[in-house]
Amino acid sequence: MAYKQEWFNDDDFWEQYAPIMFDETRWAEVPAVADGVTRLSCLKLYGVKTKSRGPSVLDLCCGFGRITLELARRGFVPTGVDITASYLRTAREDSSNEGLDIEFIQEDVRSFKRKGAFDTAVILYNSFGYFEDPKDDLLFLKNAHYSLKKGGALIIDVLGKEVAVRDYIEAEWFERGGYTVLTESNPVDSWGSVWNRWILLKNGKRSEKVFIQRLYAASELRSLLFEAGFSAVELYGDWDESVYDEKARTLIAVGRRI
Repeated sequence: MAYKQEWFNDDDFWEQYAPIMFDETRWAEVPAVADGVTRLSCLKLYGVKTKSRGPSVLDLCCGFGRITLELARRGFVPTGVDITASYLRTAREDSSNEGLDIEFIQEDVRSFKRKGAFDTAVILYNSFGYFEDPKDDLLFLKNAHYSLKKGGALIIDVLGKEVAVRDYIEAEWFERGGYTVLTESNPVDSWGSVWNRWILLKNGKRSEKVFIQRLYAASELRSLLFEAGFSAVELYGDWDESVYDEKARTLIAVGRRI
């Protein structure tokens, strides 16, 4: 099914904003995130060190393949799905240079599904809640559920509504990736979403992007996962499996297909 063009279908945006969104701090987080994915999805129970192939992992909205490549290095069999062609080219080049066997697919996550093919699936780095139609969020989760084997898990790492409200900053500016970055945000629909504007300044040139992210409270995301077909849902405030409370750094939801 073909979907209408939305703001995230703009390859030029992803290429230009990549140094801002995927800086050294994000890359440094990769091992800890991969550890968390391994632990929360119980992949160690599948026997990675056996002679058979390791567990299969579906990385949805994989971008440059940061986690995809790391999981492949650890013996897993990952598949990365994203819509941005330039990101996938980079991911394929890095995979080839390291001699890693990874399948990268350019497709909209609202369309991609592969029945019972994966031991676990991940939606990481705040890659959830951007579709114009809220029903597409549910479709995204249903496709992930459909693609999991029985006993599999979907792990989502997203900005929870509670954290967004607690840490809300209306406007700020900072230097990153050689750019001066100005940001502005406003809550929409009683904190159902947040409207964002990012302006990049460099060498006298100015770029601007406006986008809206739908926010989910922990209880709302849990309900959505149940509606998508998951039998059990766990909620955490960080990769160390700490409680999702007023001190939470992020919202991590684990939906299990039992």
